[in-house]
Amino acid sequence: MSEFELTNLDLTLIVIYFAVVLAIGIRVGRGHQDAEDYFLAGRGMIWPFVGISLFASNISSTTLIGLSGDAYATGISVFNYEWMASVILVFFAIFLIPVYLSSRVYTMPEFLERRFDGRCRYYFSGLTLVGNILIDTAGSLYAGGILLKLMFPQLELWLIILVLSLCAGAYTILGGLKAVIYTDAIQTVLIMLGAVAVTWLAWERVGGWGSVQAVTPDHMLSLVQPADDPALPWTGLLFGVPVLGFYFWCTNQFMVQRVLSARDTQHGRYGLLLAAALKLPVLFVMVFPGTLARVLYPDLEKPDLVYPTMIFDLLPAGLTGLVVAGVLAALMSSIDSTLNSASTMVTMDFVRKAKPELDSHQLMKVGRVTAFIFMLLAAAWAPFIESFGSLFKYLQTVLAFIAPPIVVVFLLGVLWRGMTANAAFWSLMAGLLLAVSILVGQVTGTIEIHFLHIAGLLFAVCAVFAVAVSLAAPAAPSESQSRVLWSAAQFRDEVREQGQLPWYRNYLVLSVLLLVVTAVLVFLYR
Repeated sequence: MSEFELTNLDLTLIVIYFAVVLAIGIRVGRGHQDAEDYFLAGRGMIWPFVGISLFASNISSTTLIGLSGDAYATGISVFNYEWMASVILVFFAIFLIPVYLSSRVYTMPEFLERRFDGRCRYYFSGLTLVGNILIDTAGSLYAGGILLKLMFPQLELWLIILVLSLCAGAYTILGGLKAVIYTDAIQTVLIMLGAVAVTWLAWERVGGWGSVQAVTPDHMLSLVQPADDPALPWTGLLFGVPVLGFYFWCTNQFMVQRVLSARDTQHGRYGLLLAAALKLPVLFVMVFPGTLARVLYPDLEKPDLVYPTMIFDLLPAGLTGLVVAGVLAALMSSIDSTLNSASTMVTMDFVRKAKPELDSHQLMKVGRVTAFIFMLLAAAWAPFIESFGSLFKYLQTVLAFIAPPIVVVFLLGVLWRGMTANAAFWSLMAGLLLAVSILVGQVTGTIEIHFLHIAGLLFAVCAVFAVAVSLAAPAAPSESQSRVLWSAAQFRDEVREQGQLPWYRNYLVLSVLLLVVTAVLVFLYR
């Protein structure tokens, strides 16, 4: 397909990009002192890097392509996932980050053991590992492989995926989390540059919003959809999206690991608020291009071709290469995040527990070997994803089944002293049993429920179950468990301390401003 051809200048820029990120990985990797430095960047990251890395890791290649594709096919309601993320990140900054950072854990499963017991830790760690490798990493490799296959049709898909995995894995294995965060900063610049350029040039060619309205039904330009909407009903937005968002941002190892690397609580909070702020412009530079494409390309075969088509049709040589590098940057950021978090969990949740005699340098070597093995596993599995058809729509449904019990355990575990270890573990098991039952019902056709409604239902049932079990057999938390609980008294002290700072340094004031901007944006496009 001629429209997907790259010039020599474009190819040169892409090669330069890959060379730069590999050089960063090699350079950073030389300076690691111990496991804490490798897995958590020495817990010394400042807030701009924390926030930018969170954003870059979330905006994967599937997100860049998927947001514009969904806007093209179903409307801008897909942005609801993005603005809801801003609200959840504000909640994270206020209530969770002081507890997470004070616990000094490496992984979120380790945090569950601190709060409850080892049963919760190993269940959550195993569940997360399977998802990280076979779903997140392999899915991103597959999406990137499909994009590059359009540009290089003569190459086999498996070969493209192997090269991508080796490039992403190389600097992750060598550089650890610090290399991941530093390269995320470069990748975010490329991602936003590409998104802004595509949006601006598409807007210029369309000639105004009136042209969009002429070919787009009114409901496709609204964030709030009817309760029977097949894509994102308002009931699902209210009860399901927050559950999935909390799981992704507040409990998922490959996202939270960036926050755990923060220098202190204040830097962590600023980083979270920066990531929340970066989510809001996504409406204009990643979602709206899909609506503009309805004017420019009304007869595309597949919605997922929207973003690649706009890149190659609208951008001049050179800039095309930079934007393709940006898309690949998003892919790399997602892969490096999952590889690093998976190696951290295996090393800290399993190897260190089984072999406590290993020193910090030995643990770092285990992490590197683990990342390499997972890289190969993900690359080997990714080509088979092609046979699953519409996998990524299905993956959202899978998340709705596995996330709610985890969210219940973390929320109640942090905010409620009365939550017991037995209640936590059996809530996870009850949620798993109920999720499997509903899934079987859907497969056999006896149950038809929107996946977002399933998420809300599972959350409610697991929450009631957890409270009931805790009240039936109450057990006061130990002194060590109390240290990983949110404290109202400590929060009041923080409010007084923040009140002495200028408004632009007061995270509570910044949080309120961010929520107001979010509310205004949602109101304008309701």
